[in-house]
Parts: sequence; structure tokens; C-alpha cells
Amino acid sequence: MKPAVFDYVRPATLDEATRLLGEKGVFSKVVAGSQSLGPMLNLRLAQPELLVDITSIPVLTAVSEQRDYVDIGACVSHADVEDGRIPDGSRGLLALVASRIAYRAVRNRGTLGGSLAHADPAADWISVFPLLGADVIVQSRRGTRTVAAENIMVSSFITVLQPDELIRTIRVPKISARARWGFCKFNQKAGEFAHAIGGVLHDPENDRFRAVIGAIETAPIVVADAASLFGGRFGPNLDARLDKRAVLALLDEKNVRDEYNRQLLLVALKRAAKQASES
Repeated sequence: MKPAVFDYVRPATLDEATRLLGEKGVFSKVVAGSQSLGPMLNLRLAQPELLVDITSIPVLTAVSEQRDYVDIGACVSHADVEDGRIPDGSRGLLALVASRIAYRAVRNRGTLGGSLAHADPAADWISVFPLLGADVIVQSRRGTRTVAAENIMVSSFITVLQPDELIRTIRVPKISARARWGFCKFNQKAGEFAHAIGGVLHDPENDRFRAVIGAIETAPIVVADAASLFGGRFGPNLDARLDKRAVLALLDEKNVRDEYNRQLLLVALKRAAKQASES
């Protein structure tokens, strides 16, 4: 199939892009890497009147490293992260995750901001950035606002972004040298979206002990104080101390009922915990 007819504009500035998105009566979509939107256009699942291509806006590919965090422009690609072309304040977590996304051709084009804005629950960044406690800087003609990464997604393919807003920057906190993390993703074959995601981060110097359970057909489960899942503390044999009943209760709250999926998610979180405690 081919997409429905649409107009295409490639603005050179952020102000121009937000002005185009804010035009009344025009159904607009932002396009960057087009790894998700492209197929949706061809299948006519999306039929915008206007595509706003943001790939030539310099601020959206800029990266700024500060003492406590790294600001990553929304149009930075997965391959940029994988290849170490940006500072990695996560001590390797971002690079690992990026390297396991789809295929190299997709990673060359796909962008971090695009993944968040698309909000596929089986995608990686929608779970990883909340695990790290990242913030998302959102831009419109009204100015900027900051949204916690764990709050950017409402449900499958639905975010808190307004029609005239776009993601400008992802602000990722740096973790300390003593921090330990684990990340596990299950998919049936390389390149596919995840069927289950589990993540654990412990950073004693910054008083963080977080966990995430993702790929659950809605927004990921983010546990800001993961001590409650692991007997109250981080340490050796973390996986053996995982409170399965507490995890299953969280899945119940998200209406995850399929027994196979529940067990797969439990194993993903358990493997992430093992990796974190043994790293």
C-alpha cells in the first residue's frame, strides 16, 4: 500500500516546527527517523495532512554533558548511543540497550525521541529512561515543560504530548561509579520487539534503588523504591530474594492476566536482578 496524500515541510528551527504543529485545523505529525511512522503511513493507519520533518534542526541532535546529567537531543539515533558518540552517564546501560534494538539499519535511522513519542509498550527506551529516572523536555509555542520519563506514556501508543508539542531533549541523570544495573529483554528472535522487559538499578551514592517491568501492553511498571521487592535491601543473591507475590500484585494492577506473560516478566526481572547483584 501507499500512504494517503500529505504535505511535507522540513523546518530549520524549533520555532518554525512548533509553529507548524500549532496551526489550527491541520492534522500534523512529527517525523524523524520514520522507522515506526513510515510503515503506519503506508498501511494508512496514520493519515496526517502535514508531515513536519525535524531532522535538520540542530538543537535536536545536540548533546550537552553537565556534572549530574546528560542532555540528549530527541533526534539522536540509537546508533549514536550504541557507538559511543555521546557521553554515557549510565555507565554502559544506554549503549547496551541501543545495541539490541532491532537491526543496524533501524538503529541508524531510529531516534530516541521518536521512540518515546511513539510509545510502543514493547520498545526499549520507554522502559529504560524511567528506570534511570530521566526527564523529558517538551517544546511548544507556549514554551517548554518537563515531564518525568515514567509519566510520558499513558497507554499503548498514547502519550501526554499535546498535538502542538514535540520532544526536545531527554535529560538522563548520571549514575555513580558504585552503581549497579541489570537489564533483561525477551524476544523470540533478534530484531523483534520485546515480549518482556525487566530492569534493576541500584545507586547508593544517589540514593536510588529502582526497578522496571516493561512490554506489558501499556505503560511500564516503575518501582521507585525497589527495596520492597527484594527483602528491603540490595546485595548478593538479589534474584533469590525477589518477592514474586509483590511482582504478581503489580501485574494484577496493570491487568496482566496471561500466565505465560506473567512468568516471563518475573523471569526477566529476576535475571536483571541477578545481573545487577553480580556486576
